[in-house]
Amino acid sequence: MTFATTSVSTHCDELRHALLDLRRSADVAQRWGERLAEVLHGGGRLLVAGNGGSAAQAQHLSAELVGRYREDRPPFSALALHADTSSTTAIANDYGVAEVFARQVRAHGRPGDVLMLLSTSGASANLLTAADAGRQAGLAVWGLTGPEPNPLAAGSDEALCVAAATAATVQECHLVVVHMVCAAFDAALPGLAPGRDGGPR
Repeated sequence: MTFATTSVSTHCDELRHALLDLRRSADVAQRWGERLAEVLHGGGRLLVAGNGGSAAQAQHLSAELVGRYREDRPPFSALALHADTSSTTAIANDYGVAEVFARQVRAHGRPGDVLMLLSTSGASANLLTAADAGRQAGLAVWGLTGPEPNPLAAGSDEALCVAAATAATVQECHLVVVHMVCAAFDAALPGLAPGRDGGPR
């Protein structure tokens, strides 16, 4: 067996163990999806952010809510804060990188909205600042992180922490959580007709 094969096998084994552990947090993902359905169906908004690979996962979530996950349904308000490059670069230039998300939270967030922050380390300064801004503005702050303890989990109203050895495996599990939240969201929406899966995209 070559080193590359061993490395791939190890990665798969680590992911399998992390997913088995993640099942113990399924109730958190279920609760988040149900709460999001209540907030967004009532006219509220989800703000979501992350850095690097976590930014991609955050934007995946917003796309599933504005577009659709499986079932055809109305669009809902979800903003991936890092996706506005003009705002993020202007804020970073004028106020510093730590403010790139916090300032947008103050601009777009309203009491009762949800702020979801994704981080493999749970230690990104711009996400910690955003969490503070969210709490001050009356948003529910959720942290989706890597292993605990970490500062973002501690600074969130609720956190789902993935116990995995590498950032790559944490990110893969975060995508699973995103889809779990979306499934719970759709199931909790009133009047959503089942069985209209649009298939692969």
